Amino acid sequence: MRQVRALGRCVLRSWLALAAWTSGACVVLAVLLLPLGLGLAILPGTAAWLRSLTDRARRWAAPVAEPEPLNPDRTASRRSQAGAIIGAESFWRDLLWANLEPGIGGLLVAVPQCLVAYGLFGTLVQPLIWRRVDDGNWYAFIPVTSTPAMLTAAALGLAFIAAGLWATAPVLRLHARWTRLLLAAPRSTALTRRVEHLTGTRADAIDAQAAELGRIERDLHDGAQARLIALGMTLDHATRLLDTDLDTARALLLDVRETSSRALADLRDLVHGIHPPVLADRGLTDALRSLALDSFLDVDVTAEPIGRLPAPVESAAYFAVSEALANATKHSGARTVAIAVTHDGHRLHITVTDDGRGGATIDGGTGLSGVVRRLGTFDGTLALHSPPGGPTTVTMEIPCASSSPKTSSS
Repeated sequence: MRQVRALGRCVLRSWLALAAWTSGACVVLAVLLLPLGLGLAILPGTAAWLRSLTDRARRWAAPVAEPEPLNPDRTASRRSQAGAIIGAESFWRDLLWANLEPGIGGLLVAVPQCLVAYGLFGTLVQPLIWRRVDDGNWYAFIPVTSTPAMLTAAALGLAFIAAGLWATAPVLRLHARWTRLLLAAPRSTALTRRVEHLTGTRADAIDAQAAELGRIERDLHDGAQARLIALGMTLDHATRLLDTDLDTARALLLDVRETSSRALADLRDLVHGIHPPVLADRGLTDALRSLALDSFLDVDVTAEPIGRLPAPVESAAYFAVSEALANATKHSGARTVAIAVTHDGHRLHITVTDDGRGGATIDGGTGLSGVVRRLGTFDGTLALHSPPGGPTTVTMEIPCASSSPKTSSS
């Protein structure tokens, strides 16, 4: 059945090659008519048609580096639109593919189809017509002039069918390599996109760092600093009353002790918000288990022994999971949450799944957009699957290496 589906994909690619030849001919005609002005009207439409075909080819040959989009300004003049299309390097790569695909890619995917079709002829048709054909009836290298020869031809047809079905997988792989060779974005485009991505993630990291410093400053000013100032004033008042009103001084000193305890709690909360001590001491897995114990929900953490990861990665992953748990608590109506942590030696993979009502979105004001930016600074990704009715699954991946012999507890 798998080979039959692969044969169907070969057929689809043959039709795509035919469409590519047609669209390529229309584009070439539009380019040739540009000096006469007629091409200005038909080039944008034909180029868009060709791009839709190349996009389909790229999806079938994935992974393929996408080129720059071919979207000329529709409000500009026709001459400007045509100039933008012709000036795009990807347009010429598309046109090259449209002209070469029928002769190379199309013939390549036609091989298994021809083998199967010829095999079906020898197996199903030849046995019915060989008596009605004169002595010049041949199938491949077999002269079909008798019943044994007909049976031999039928067996050879089965062999052709088997060979065609077997050839579908390697032919599709070769066709995908051919498509990637012609349609993949050039290295310069990939490097440009990489630079743009790194520039964006660096700006996000700087903004996140500035926001974090501002939060720490506000927490210090409004929390621990205010309590310490009040503590100093109370101590000063109590000192003046020690010789005249011992009971009031004692009450003030008790208040000082309570204020100092609250200031210490504020500082601990602040430190926990910057970098939880359990994360620094025990690693990501134990920090997530501690986070699960503090949650109001029934949280199950399943983790492989992943060792110690780079501290910034552990911190980003911890706060990303913390945000996902907070969303499940506040918005989803969930009762249970499952957290799975794995590491394949190159990437940290975390999934957070809750049994809530679903319908969550990254841009829905749930804080996940901030998590996306935080993970983006490490080339990490976040994928959200939250259909109405649930469940909601948040999948996070961060490229990193595990290099420390210190591991979390089981």
